[in-house]
Amino acid sequence: TNCLTMAWRLFKNLSEEQQRYEKQLIFEHPAFAKLCQQLLRDARRMTRGDLVFSLHAVVNLGVPQNTLLVQTLVRVCQEKLNQLDNRCVSVLATTLAGMDKDKNVSALQAGLQLLVEQRISSIRDIFILQNLMKCLGKDAPVFLKKKLEMAVLREIDGLTFPNALRMFLALAAMNYCSLPILNACSKKIQENVHDAPFRQLILILEACHTLQYRNVKLFSALADYVNSTAYLWDERQIILFLSACEILGFQPSELLDIIAEKVTEDPDFLNLKNLLIVLRVYSRLNYVPRVQKHLFFETLHSCLNKCLPQISNTELLKAVYSLGILGYLPHRALEELLQKESKDELTLSDDLKEQNAMMLRCVKTCMELDSPSFTKPAFVQTENLSSLVSLNLRKAQEALIELLGDKNMFRQNVQLPYKYHIDFEITMDSDRKKVLPIAATDDHPDSRVQRLALLFAPMSAFCLGTTHPQGKLAMKKRHLNKLGYHVILIQNKKFQEMKNEDAVVFLKRKIYSEDTFSFSEATVQDNN
Repeated sequence: TNCLTMAWRLFKNLSEEQQRYEKQLIFEHPAFAKLCQQLLRDARRMTRGDLVFSLHAVVNLGVPQNTLLVQTLVRVCQEKLNQLDNRCVSVLATTLAGMDKDKNVSALQAGLQLLVEQRISSIRDIFILQNLMKCLGKDAPVFLKKKLEMAVLREIDGLTFPNALRMFLALAAMNYCSLPILNACSKKIQENVHDAPFRQLILILEACHTLQYRNVKLFSALADYVNSTAYLWDERQIILFLSACEILGFQPSELLDIIAEKVTEDPDFLNLKNLLIVLRVYSRLNYVPRVQKHLFFETLHSCLNKCLPQISNTELLKAVYSLGILGYLPHRALEELLQKESKDELTLSDDLKEQNAMMLRCVKTCMELDSPSFTKPAFVQTENLSSLVSLNLRKAQEALIELLGDKNMFRQNVQLPYKYHIDFEITMDSDRKKVLPIAATDDHPDSRVQRLALLFAPMSAFCLGTTHPQGKLAMKKRHLNKLGYHVILIQNKKFQEMKNEDAVVFLKRKIYSEDTFSFSEATVQDNN
């Protein structure tokens, strides 16, 4: 056992390439075969500690799971399960978490689960609890997850920084979002963020995504740390961090500016993979650099042109779509995309067909509406889809009726060209002081009439913790501006939480505020 364990300790500190080489040497060494044979003979006579540590070392050294040695050790662990102390249970749980499911492993995991249920009240070590959580995983029954949660909360005052990092991963492995534990861990991580390895930062963000845990203070602390130490990391590491932030809908603006600056200064690090990540991140988070934005777009455009010979059809579509969301049209890539479409080369499997059709439709809309030659139409053809509104817009409808005095003073469920939809449309006089009946403006289109589009969007359509719209919503707002609408974006969840009288006052302020109009005009930017 000592020999195998020491071999594993030396082995795990090597690089992947060294591990492959050393593994071959170990397996080919004549003493290793004799050691395995002796372990197979003595398995049932070993102490509980030697047994579980031998299994742990053998599995992690890469001995195939279907060998007689591994299967025998698993079965003997099953036979001696009740004799294992909590430390041995923890080591066994860690080992099983890294093994494939087969008949013997599944039986041992089931037995381990029963043992944990019996002993959980006596386990006081957070490290052991974490290992058990990772082993039991998302398939553990809810009542057992709750018992583990209570056991951790009993010991939460002794939480250390390394334990806080591991706890995120343990909860993610169980797919169990315990807010009291996560909040305590977040606080500990924020206090000690400068001690966190870079890889752990990525794993924390990935765990937060798995658990649907959104903590702006935690994300800001991680982003501030990476920003303050950006000189320590290469561009690829920062891009990985930004990608993890993008999945959470969190916009670390200073880091985005840093990468934008690196892109314009030295774009050679942007291979196809990194280019696609950068395009996806900036478009979804709707972020345009504060300085040299034109140079940034031109550099991305140039990098995309270089990648055209090797890019796949789907990647090309995603790249053009991402730039289109930001209001930039990459002409050469766009021409190639349209040629592929005309040759019917963009046809894909059914699971991607709908998504790609949506992206292609958006690209064509951007080609038309974001073109420098596009002029605001004097009249936009609209269609009322239904007089009924969805339940989540009922409160808004009632507030508008109370504010405007009549349901004929606004239109709901409005369908526009380019497949755009407006929740509510209101028309006002040129001085923006009076709301006009919808029927009057329909009969006599007037360029002096101001049209308002009220969009009640979910929180997921905005960057986390802000009112900054994400890419698709920002594109819709830009295009509605081009069609002659002044757009008012409202976070529907917060609106639903208002009292009825507060909701009326809120809408009054939004509709009659001159800032609404000046802001809408100011955000229309033609990046071409």
